[in-house]
Amino acid sequence: MSIEKTGFGCAKDGTPVDLYTITNSNGMVAKFTNFGAVLVSLLVPDKDGKMADVVLGYEDVTGYYVNEPNFGATIGRHANRIGGAKFTLNGKEYTLDTNDGDNNLHGGYNGYHKRVWEANTYTSALGQVMEFTYHSKDMDQGFPGNLNVTVTYTLTEDNSIVIHYKALSDQDTICNLTNHSYFNLAGHDHGTILDQKVWLDSDFFTWADEESIPDGKILPVEGTPMDFRTAKLIGKDIEENYDQLVWGKGFDHNWVLKTTPGEVSLVGSMEDEASGRVMEFYTDLPGIQFYCGNFLEDEKGGKGGAVYKHRSGACFETQFYPNAIHCPEFAQPVIKAGEEFETTTIYKFSVK
Repeated sequence: MSIEKTGFGCAKDGTPVDLYTITNSNGMVAKFTNFGAVLVSLLVPDKDGKMADVVLGYEDVTGYYVNEPNFGATIGRHANRIGGAKFTLNGKEYTLDTNDGDNNLHGGYNGYHKRVWEANTYTSALGQVMEFTYHSKDMDQGFPGNLNVTVTYTLTEDNSIVIHYKALSDQDTICNLTNHSYFNLAGHDHGTILDQKVWLDSDFFTWADEESIPDGKILPVEGTPMDFRTAKLIGKDIEENYDQLVWGKGFDHNWVLKTTPGEVSLVGSMEDEASGRVMEFYTDLPGIQFYCGNFLEDEKGGKGGAVYKHRSGACFETQFYPNAIHCPEFAQPVIKAGEEFETTTIYKFSVK
């Protein structure tokens, strides 16, 4: 296990930022930057031992200045959508950025993935740890409370990336943190992910309107293209004439998980049969947004000169349900003043 720190350029205000490279004893390599607590690169072996980088990302920090697709991003203060870009908490209404039509998406225009975080590295019983911390001030992005956030990425000896989130606020607030990496198990520059298989341990999904806003309805996957209870090719049903797929331009929805709060469990997998690479994902959160890069359109500046085209990566964003703050029947992303919130997501890689 080793770690290397190198320069990665500067933030827009001139603050130097770094790239951290962690390698485990199997040769798996993970790269991170303290600009946005972003996962930049993830090299994993195929069935023949050949390494490939399986996450989409940019060549240097300047690509992450805009990063409209949110490649590798730590998303906060609130991942996914809040309808109407406002919410009421404890009787007070808060107004947010309208950066997705009339709605708020991933916290607004100035997301946590556009900030320089404090960085630290250390070794734990699980493996080498990359720790990022950030202090989000009261009313940052329109959210109440001074929020201290810690995100740790641990590269383990069983080829897992363990992402652990902690958040502590001095006021009641809402908080929904996630990682927005795009995975392509054939390699970040391979092209489409439509020939890769996904399995989701989910019987239901949250219905969403034409603006991708849930209203509280939970529908069964059975008999619909949303059914991934048996692993199937991503491309199998993605073009079906089904309102959810038409409105979302493909899969871009929240699946209801069978998790128990505080207990991390297996919730799904992705497989590339050609390379033999398999990724399993685990979480203790109630939902997962499965998104297939439907809005990627020749995104330039990728690593090694790659241009990322339509549906060239898949995201598995563990989360509270989108728009939950407006749907009391959903588990709520509210954290109380002085009560530390913690959650864990794991991406585990293997071959078959």
